[in-house]
Amino acid sequence: MSVQSILLAEPRGFCAGVDRAIEIVERALTKFGPPIYVRHEIVHNTFVVDALKKKGAVFIEDMSEVPPGATLIFSAHGVSRAVQQEAHERGFTIFDATCPLVTKVHVEVAKLHKEGYEFIMIGHKGHPEVEGTLGQIDSGIHLVEDVADVARVNPSQTERLAVVTQTTLSMDDTAEILAVLKKKFPQMRQPKQQDICYATQNRQDAVKLMRGQVDVVIVVGSATSSNSNRLRELAQRMGADSHMIDTAAELQAHWFEGKPRVGLTAGASAPEVLVQEVITRLREMGAVSVRKMNGVQEDTHYPLPKGLKLSS
Repeated sequence: MSVQSILLAEPRGFCAGVDRAIEIVERALTKFGPPIYVRHEIVHNTFVVDALKKKGAVFIEDMSEVPPGATLIFSAHGVSRAVQQEAHERGFTIFDATCPLVTKVHVEVAKLHKEGYEFIMIGHKGHPEVEGTLGQIDSGIHLVEDVADVARVNPSQTERLAVVTQTTLSMDDTAEILAVLKKKFPQMRQPKQQDICYATQNRQDAVKLMRGQVDVVIVVGSATSSNSNRLRELAQRMGADSHMIDTAAELQAHWFEGKPRVGLTAGASAPEVLVQEVITRLREMGAVSVRKMNGVQEDTHYPLPKGLKLSS
């Protein structure tokens, strides 16, 4: 038995922070002309990055690759204070595409650091967002990736201890780690609002609602995308086979043998055009119905940085 039905997650795909980041690059290209330099992939999606490369965006990891007088954009994941300082010292024209929800975490860290706080950060080592947050202060942030790491956390004091998290984590995993941290550090200060972003939460909630309704879940997203990986893991934990793909070309017919009900979602950095291509391919594989779930309607919009207004 092949594919028969598709259940389409709602919401899925682009969030407001990703929309804003991509628009910043596109506007800079239109206003200043190529090349426009971007530190790190603007968002973690191969299709998006390749499309911007074709328009003249140059993605770099080291600022030595950026010529004097160039326009430089910081990716949606945020950067450390050292990176910001180096970019300013080198005189680049800078536009910051850091997601405002990541910036909120940075501001909180800077504020509480002045009040003498140490921090525990829940996140994935080496992820650019984590590197950017760790780099907001010189010392005093202890990174925790899982429950086992909690035992190794040894702050210099516990009276002023606060927790922050990477914005694109699994809510369930984070809650588990937080519970263990609270037991070890009862006085620990938690974020005023959960750091995990609304879009990550909404997309995970939508996958949870698929429980019992689908046999296999397809997540459109790139391997580098943290929030896309969490969606795939969540579906797997729910008991559905799950696969993450960049494009419809990666779909494998054997994934759907004896599994006719397909759930389809997309990470926050994956464009809707890729989802529609997957639907087309699944129809070719036998799907006769596509049903969109009822879900949260997102209407968040973030303003662009000054200096990118296009003349009419």
